[in-house]
Amino acid sequence: MTRNTHPLAHPHDPHRITRSGWLRAAVLGANDGIVSVASLIVGVANADPSPGAVTVAGVAGLVAGALSMAAGEYVSVSSQSDIERADIRREKQSLRAQPEIELEELIHIYEARGLAPDTARLVAVELTEHDALGAHLRDELGLHDMHAANPLLAAIASALTFGGAGAVPLLAALLAPEGRLVPVVWVVTLLALAALGALGARAGGAPLGRAVARVILWGGFAMAVTAAIGHLFGIAA
Repeated sequence: MTRNTHPLAHPHDPHRITRSGWLRAAVLGANDGIVSVASLIVGVANADPSPGAVTVAGVAGLVAGALSMAAGEYVSVSSQSDIERADIRREKQSLRAQPEIELEELIHIYEARGLAPDTARLVAVELTEHDALGAHLRDELGLHDMHAANPLLAAIASALTFGGAGAVPLLAALLAPEGRLVPVVWVVTLLALAALGALGARAGGAPLGRAVARVILWGGFAMAVTAAIGHLFGIAA
């Protein structure tokens, strides 16, 4: 018995769009963890370079940031999931109440995408007979299994990536030689951001240089601003 397989146009270079959801959450969490914790440490160190103050600020920023990311991601993705469920419920009701109108709607969608009227009707009828709800969710609403929102997984991913990445500048601060905390955190943070940009670009198949430059630029800007604020507060004190 032979098994049917679908040929791929480029089997050695697959599409990466299926990674966009988890990759966005992972990169966002890691980038926020590195930049937030490093900026907080640098800002506090410029105002009060004592090890105790820097440690408390770094640990507090790491824990609070991870929990905040988890809560924010859970709430936002839950809202997205609620909207998706509401749309699915309305679509089910419409298919039961007015199937002819829903079929015409599907035909118009396929015509707008370039199919001839007769072909569009044939495709719409066959897809409706096969799975009417699935056809409307996919082609009318743009919902697909790979885009399904999962609030809990998104929250866990954001918290873990924030905490893991944010630990890098914190460890750099704790292990830095006395009097060299700020420059050590700067160097380690920029290197970590460069590695994160390269990793994200590789996973998403994007240009390496642009991704690395983007995260270094914005991360360096954030640290510079907080360092300046910490320096001003240190002078004022």
